[in-house]
Amino acid sequence: MMSLLGIALVLGLLTGAWAQMLLHNVTRPPCDSPDVKAAALVAQDYLNSQHTHGYKYALNQIDDIKIITKPDGSEIYLMEVDLLETTCHVLDPTPVANCTVRPKVVTAVEGDCDVVLRKVGGVMSVTAFKCKTEESTEDLCVGCASLLPLNDTAGLAMVSASLVTFNSKTGKESLFAIMEVGRMSTQVVSGGARYLAEYVIVETNCTANDSDDNCVPLTHAMAKRGFCQVAGVSSLHSIQCDIFAASSMMPIVDTNGTVPVPAPVVHVGILPKVHGLRHHKLTALHDPDRSGLLSAESGESGESEESIVPVVPVVVVPVGTEAPPVVVVDPVVGTDAPVVSGVVKREAPEPVPDSPAIVSAPLAPVPVCPGKKKFF
Repeated sequence: MMSLLGIALVLGLLTGAWAQMLLHNVTRPPCDSPDVKAAALVAQDYLNSQHTHGYKYALNQIDDIKIITKPDGSEIYLMEVDLLETTCHVLDPTPVANCTVRPKVVTAVEGDCDVVLRKVGGVMSVTAFKCKTEESTEDLCVGCASLLPLNDTAGLAMVSASLVTFNSKTGKESLFAIMEVGRMSTQVVSGGARYLAEYVIVETNCTANDSDDNCVPLTHAMAKRGFCQVAGVSSLHSIQCDIFAASSMMPIVDTNGTVPVPAPVVHVGILPKVHGLRHHKLTALHDPDRSGLLSAESGESGESEESIVPVVPVVVVPVGTEAPPVVVVDPVVGTDAPVVSGVVKREAPEPVPDSPAIVSAPLAPVPVCPGKKKFF
């Protein structure tokens, strides 16, 4: 019995020592430092690779960063990032850096994500994430187009009619089916309501000479897919479709790994069943190892005491006046840390005759997080 108590005590002490070790190896670098930006771009690309519907997202801002250095030398990055929806569909081969971010006036969509990354031997990888996706309600204007639910009846009627228009122009080539509706909106104009829609199409096993009643979408990797934009109403509309090259198309990836998944099976003329949301959401949660490192979203400002550093201003001391001693304090460790932790105590230099002495003194803190916004 005593030996069991002894073992439990030792384990408790080891756990406490490990917790203290982690506590003393947490750093908070500036959000816009090169290493942190590089990690954020790894997070961006990984989130896009796990996002199987809708559009690619571009990094807009780094909200917060903590780095935990483990005894084996590996590092854990705990990041909070903001992303913005682009106009590139996830199947579009265009690099996200070249994609246009959707402006606020057409209802931008924002992704707020907590991401856990691990850096081993200089290689960064994502181990867990959780995301919240919301519409931006800022800068909406009277008369501008407003988003519709993705299952809006009138909008889907125009989508179906526009696909018939596109298929009628393909000649002897394959007919296409609707694979996914990406976005629909409506706008009131002088002639009444007009609709705008974006959707993805996929090649079927039928040609223009076949009946489209029994056409089946092709699911193999070389099946043609395209992105269509349409405006108008069911009876009168304009449509523009761009077909992606099969060899350069972004693969469809399962959210729990890198296993390709088949495209949804949709018949020509029959729209897929879509939810009542007005936009596609990023994958909400991915934490296969139950890391316990995904914190709950905080409503506090990013400018907390833990994410600021003091700026040392210039103070002019009159000639002949004794300059006060200056203490430079490590903003992360605190005033009680030893010299090796970054706290340096030094005396100000002697004043130079006939000239003011330049010394430093603390002023207002400047936040190192969040970082700068790239777009808005």
